[in-house]
Amino acid sequence: MEKGKQHLFEGMYIINASLSEDATGKALERITSGIENRGGEIKKIHDQGRKKLAYEINGFRQGYYYLLYFTLPPLEVKEIWKEYHLNEDLIRFFTLRTNEVMEKIEFKPLKEED
Repeated sequence: MEKGKQHLFEGMYIINASLSEDATGKALERITSGIENRGGEIKKIHDQGRKKLAYEINGFRQGYYYLLYFTLPPLEVKEIWKEYHLNEDLIRFFTLRTNEVMEKIEFKPLKEED
């Protein structure tokens, strides 16, 4: 497939926490292969582990969080979203265009109120 112009994207994916470790790996592989099959390239994957959701989503209270940085032709984003909506193991996702790959994810401490 011709690559064309590529943009850098950041995608957050929440995968069903009731899956086995093997099934979770396959669900992540389905996401990454979907990107690569459309001419994209995975730059970095941050495994954030199992976390409690802020609110219940379709009966789920926990999920495995993954943050991916990848390049992809912009017109292909809409196509991978169609695949994501058909993926029953994927609880929630979002994709943003970004300028750089974060090599390390750090959170600043909250300021205490006086």
